[in-house]
Amino acid sequence: MPEKGTTNRADAQARRSEPQEVSAERLDPNGVGALRANSYSLLAAMLAAPISQDVLDRLKQIDADAAAGGGDMAAAWHALKLAGQWATIEMLDDEYHELFIGVGRGELMPYGSWYMTGFLMDRPLAVLRQDLAALGIERQEDVHEPEDHVAALCETMGLVINSGEEISWDTQRKFFSDHMLPWIGKFFADLQTAKAARFYRAVGQLGEQFVEIEKRYLAMLT
Repeated sequence: MPEKGTTNRADAQARRSEPQEVSAERLDPNGVGALRANSYSLLAAMLAAPISQDVLDRLKQIDADAAAGGGDMAAAWHALKLAGQWATIEMLDDEYHELFIGVGRGELMPYGSWYMTGFLMDRPLAVLRQDLAALGIERQEDVHEPEDHVAALCETMGLVINSGEEISWDTQRKFFSDHMLPWIGKFFADLQTAKAARFYRAVGQLGEQFVEIEKRYLAMLT
């Protein structure tokens, strides 16, 4: 495992009804795709490696009121901004290593295969690699973590969203449903209750709320 100091590559009361199918064009008149891609990018940056000063500075400048319209998602943005106010790079480096690296292994295992089967490098990773190849997405040579690392998957979803018409909505939805939905919500919930988590509780809160919104959003697309 990497030595410490190195990076590693990672409802309100409402009428219940079936979601109405809506075209992607109608759902994204104001650049929702960019907001989604940026959210995935931020999660990837916070989970791929100990947070850099640049990312920490961005967190401190979050306009939490503008980031979400209200409810649990707005509360998650507020919590993340507050956590960023008192965090230091040294504290975040220590916390990241306790959570994800440790001596032998960290408190959490941020891999899809682990959450879906209980084993690393298992069949879900093989299927993921096949789907990534079909999308034309290749693993970079300087990346040492497998492709089912939570940060890698968030980064991939950002790339898929930013691809525009090159990747269909059905493919986007299927990628999320096959490789993220079965486990990533549980990972973010575990992150909020991990013993070593302090700042990262807010990351888990944001991730959990974002994934819930993403699940509902993708279910509406035709």
